[in-house]
Amino acid sequence: MFGLVLLVGLVIVAVTGLLSYAAYEPRLPGNDMTPGKGLLGFYLFDWPTHPVWMYRVTQGTHVILGLTLVPVLLAKLWSVIPKLFDWPPVRSIAQAVERASLVLLVGGAVFQFATGILNIQLYYVFPFSFYPAHLYGAWIFLAALALHVAVRLPRAIRAVRSRSLRRELRTSLAGTRPEPPDPDGLVPADPAPPTMSRRGLLAFVGGGSVVMLGLSVGQTLDGPLRRTALLAPRGREYGTGPNDFQINKTAASLGVTAAEAGDGWRLTVAGVDRIQLSRDDLLAMPLHTYALPIACVEGWSTEQVWTGVRLADLARLVGIAPGTAAVTARSLQRVGYFGQASLSTGQVADPRSLLALRVNGADVSLDHGFPARVIVPNAPGVHNTKWVRELDFRREAR
Repeated sequence: MFGLVLLVGLVIVAVTGLLSYAAYEPRLPGNDMTPGKGLLGFYLFDWPTHPVWMYRVTQGTHVILGLTLVPVLLAKLWSVIPKLFDWPPVRSIAQAVERASLVLLVGGAVFQFATGILNIQLYYVFPFSFYPAHLYGAWIFLAALALHVAVRLPRAIRAVRSRSLRRELRTSLAGTRPEPPDPDGLVPADPAPPTMSRRGLLAFVGGGSVVMLGLSVGQTLDGPLRRTALLAPRGREYGTGPNDFQINKTAASLGVTAAEAGDGWRLTVAGVDRIQLSRDDLLAMPLHTYALPIACVEGWSTEQVWTGVRLADLARLVGIAPGTAAVTARSLQRVGYFGQASLSTGQVADPRSLLALRVNGADVSLDHGFPARVIVPNAPGVHNTKWVRELDFRREAR
């Protein structure tokens, strides 16, 4: 039962993780941080700008379902611990292949879950970059999972069919009997009396998963449930003001000062022409307002109402037609990753893609990107560059 739940859940986690990779538009300059990725860095399509909530749903599912599966993964590992210490370790070539896949499967699962959970807490204690390690680790784990499923799925299905789930859910501890001996040696030769029924174990693990879900799902929802997201350090409500919503990194933590974002700030817009604009110049241009979500790779998301200048209008200002214009947005930030991000022609051309100056009717705060930040529908949060100092438009052949 645990294996089949993991099979379905891990496939969904893997697919949404690969969608997250595609959402980074890795073909564009500076967006991909996986050196030497080769064939492992393939993707099948350009990331769309609609529906605007798609990345919010896929990445929220990736993180929250991953957290929800933690109790199931631990229970599954507990159930096969004897297999990890089997002796002699190799009896045949087939068993050697299976055990090698088991090492990669267990090691890959523990690595992916552990680093993923540390990442959503922004607690980088590991001595390597999370982004490439998680991508490479995912492919190693998926290869081991595919091999393990090919070997074990028929047996798992036979095991599930050998018992009636309804009958087991009605069997109390008093009626619980150990499994008969099996050819894989997972069942003890002389088992002690059971201390928990099978329904009790399913309820215990399922209850743990429900708790994990309940303590994390609120970070993807605006409204009262956000207060229940106790496992998401940036998933709670901060107040009722127009700028009171989630912040992953403050201006101070990334070396951005109020002085350099103040009156002397100028936005450089480059293309065929090159111009500089003050914030007053931008406010004097046609402004547009849209309700758009910020969806972060750590799993939290929130929808706010943004007002600003269309990126397409800024492309026209420097002589590049929006349908052919890609852009690299560069930030004032001096430390950390994602001081810049590149956006595709489709993202620039979307009329809802803004250089945002206001949020919820007020100027964006310094921590939210004052004097100006990028907001693009359906883009990862890290590509909504804050404290923009330069927009470098270029023609991109399609």
